[in-house]
Amino acid sequence: MVLTSHSPTYLHVLQNVSLILLSISLLPLCTLIAILSRLISPYLKTSRHIQHYRKWRQASSSTFRPRTILVTGVGMSKGLNVARTFYRAGHRVIGADFEPYLIPVCGHFSTSIDKFYRLSKPTSEAGSAKHVQDLIDIINKEGVELWVPCSGIASGIEDGEAAEAISKETRCKAVQFNLTLTETLHEKHFFIDNTRNLGLNVPDTHLVTSETESLSVLYPEKARAGAAGMQAQDDNCRYIMKSILLDDSNRSNMTLLPLPTLRETEAHIKRMNPTPFRPFVLQKFIRGPEYCTHSLIIGGKVKAFVACPSAELLMHYTPLPTSSALSQAMLLYTTLYAKKTGNGMTGHFSIDFLVEEQVAREAETRMGVQESEVRELMQKIYPIECNPRVHTAVVCLSDVCEDLAAAYLSILPDHEPRGVANGHKSEALVVPQPGVLGYYWIGHDLVTRVLLPILSVVRSEIAVGDMLRMWMEFVEHVLYWRDGTWEVWDPWPAWWLYAGYWPGIFLVSLWERKWWSRCNVSTNKMFGC
Repeated sequence: MVLTSHSPTYLHVLQNVSLILLSISLLPLCTLIAILSRLISPYLKTSRHIQHYRKWRQASSSTFRPRTILVTGVGMSKGLNVARTFYRAGHRVIGADFEPYLIPVCGHFSTSIDKFYRLSKPTSEAGSAKHVQDLIDIINKEGVELWVPCSGIASGIEDGEAAEAISKETRCKAVQFNLTLTETLHEKHFFIDNTRNLGLNVPDTHLVTSETESLSVLYPEKARAGAAGMQAQDDNCRYIMKSILLDDSNRSNMTLLPLPTLRETEAHIKRMNPTPFRPFVLQKFIRGPEYCTHSLIIGGKVKAFVACPSAELLMHYTPLPTSSALSQAMLLYTTLYAKKTGNGMTGHFSIDFLVEEQVAREAETRMGVQESEVRELMQKIYPIECNPRVHTAVVCLSDVCEDLAAAYLSILPDHEPRGVANGHKSEALVVPQPGVLGYYWIGHDLVTRVLLPILSVVRSEIAVGDMLRMWMEFVEHVLYWRDGTWEVWDPWPAWWLYAGYWPGIFLVSLWERKWWSRCNVSTNKMFGC
């Protein structure tokens, strides 16, 4: 049962206390696993390869020069993964992140990070000036040559501001769009308008700032006269109302509009309360699965790409086969977007797509299709929003870290030519390696696939068979999938994530009485009630 703002206070207290006690009870086991990982990792193939590769590149490669790279957002799995990518490729990594309430983030303890800095968090009162100055000071002090921001949704715009200041005041390169482009891609309605102007297909989308505007979209003037008695419409005429601002309370609200009657629709819109200071978009509903993508774009060219099935709260990543028609169509869409935007487009670009169910089912399994088929399919995928920042799906590229690091470093004017020292094909697109079934987070799955099902059986909400199925899914993930935070050669970030960081955040929730409904282990985000 997901708690809401209307849930009794004792349930919120119980939720936090039970998770703290769970962390304490598992602390000995987590500590044992971390210590054993450190003891045996020097004898494992992966660890030996990492150390051999780093030493070989620094001692034997005539074209290799270790770079100093600043990665921000290392408290999240995506930032930690990017930091590990550069470390494994032989470079020096400086890590930085916000540490709310002075609770260290998990990346603070990573073997891949040479030095860590705590950043000032931008606020609506103080602005982002201190945050930007912190970054410039770190860059100057450490001699940083490349800045790779792995921000969360709340600081993406500030990273655009910082990128402009860094380019003016330092010689450091930033893998970040400028402020104007960041804002365009970040805001749902700006992104859709810009995409439409580029000549790419988009779903019908409307910006609404009042109840009247909302109703005029849902009930066009010609149909308004008979709207009072209107019955539920088919999916081709339905919309979803999404907040443009960060609004955890409405994030998971996927109500299809209009509702069966005008009175119900008006009541729903009144609860959402669109205003000029709290704008929403009404976006045409497409019945079918959602997909997320992550791409690295340097100078208007796509350097790395991955696509995965998505969800409203995504905690399992299974990359689509690169050669599948659906993945190729999303890649082509991304490539055309970057090409039409121009050579100045450098940053992380992550589009979420919706695809009609029948089209998606067929396109996921069709391999090796012709370019004409891909272009035709591209007209049947619909972008619904964009994240102008690193997506957690970057964890799917952890097995191609040397190539990914080289793709990032191609932004530097004197970067090492690909193919000279590492033998990889020059300019090849970096994509996931086949073989890994998926990525998960064991802390999340332990709660949602093992413990909560027990409670649901006790409450007669699910059958015992459903509980056993979830348990088997958990076992499958542990045996065959890969954890998004834990690495045998770098176990301390995962240990601290569950032993220190989250218990600390739950204690803060109790102290400040800031209740939450869900939390995302991979991004450290709590969704407030």
